[in-house]
Amino acid sequence: MYLNGSIFPLVLTLHSLEIPQTSIYPAFMLGMTTYLFILLCNLTIVVTICLNRNLHKPMYILLLNMPINDAMGATSLFPQLLYSIWSQDRSISYPACLLQGFIVHLYGGASYVILTAMAYDRYIAICCPLRYGAILTTNNLVKIITGMWLFHFSVIIVLFSLLLPHQVCQTYMADLVCYNPSIMKLMCEDTIVNNIYGLFTIVLYHGLSLSVVAFTYINILISCVTNKQSDAKIKALQTCGTHLVVFLFLEFNTLFPLLSHRSDSVPAHLRRVFSISVLVFPPLVNPLIYGFKTKEIRQKILTCFKRKIISV
Repeated sequence: MYLNGSIFPLVLTLHSLEIPQTSIYPAFMLGMTTYLFILLCNLTIVVTICLNRNLHKPMYILLLNMPINDAMGATSLFPQLLYSIWSQDRSISYPACLLQGFIVHLYGGASYVILTAMAYDRYIAICCPLRYGAILTTNNLVKIITGMWLFHFSVIIVLFSLLLPHQVCQTYMADLVCYNPSIMKLMCEDTIVNNIYGLFTIVLYHGLSLSVVAFTYINILISCVTNKQSDAKIKALQTCGTHLVVFLFLEFNTLFPLLSHRSDSVPAHLRRVFSISVLVFPPLVNPLIYGFKTKEIRQKILTCFKRKIISV
């Protein structure tokens, strides 16, 4: 992509981080520590599930998609952000901005798809326990995971393909990270098709996810109320309660920055905070909630850790 007939590739300037000179080193170390901690936690969950045959069950195989997706989301932000902090250079090439935006949207949408699939899994396990093995067979599980990723990848590919024909008239981006609405504000021509398709994807992901989650959790709640086994009831409510909190947090944290671009009344700094937080907090918190808090995964990690200590 070029600007005004220039032979040089287009370079954009992201909004300033506004970090004082004395705080550059602490900010860089904090960012680096956070990123490494996110990678460590999420990769620990991935390795634990992959190496333990006892965890090769539908619930954990679906869960495996989450740390992979969270690591991808964090990686879309931190390397470029850490470079900007260290060099105090907020420039980014247009192709790199498109790539970052693509990965950000791939991560955000996949979070909804994965949580929706996990809600369906909990619904079958709690409301139809006798049919669980027959419904979520290995073959069906592969179809669900493959289908949800192919569907999601296709939607995001189309979203960013619609940006390619447009000429860019501005080089300053009033956001801390590249994503579709912020990139569209740089375009010269009318982007009504992009806006319509963007709104369609928002309605599709949020509407579909909310519908499935509402249906499954209403039925799960009814099942828990009618279940006479108090232990099973408490375990189901704890599992589903945690899942619901994570889903609602993601729902608000992603929907707000996407819609705020369409309203001038929303403070820009508030939009920037939310656009960054969705790439930091879920990848940081999810492995603690879904991984280390899950009894089976926690026991496998502790067992492996103890073996390493004994061998040393």
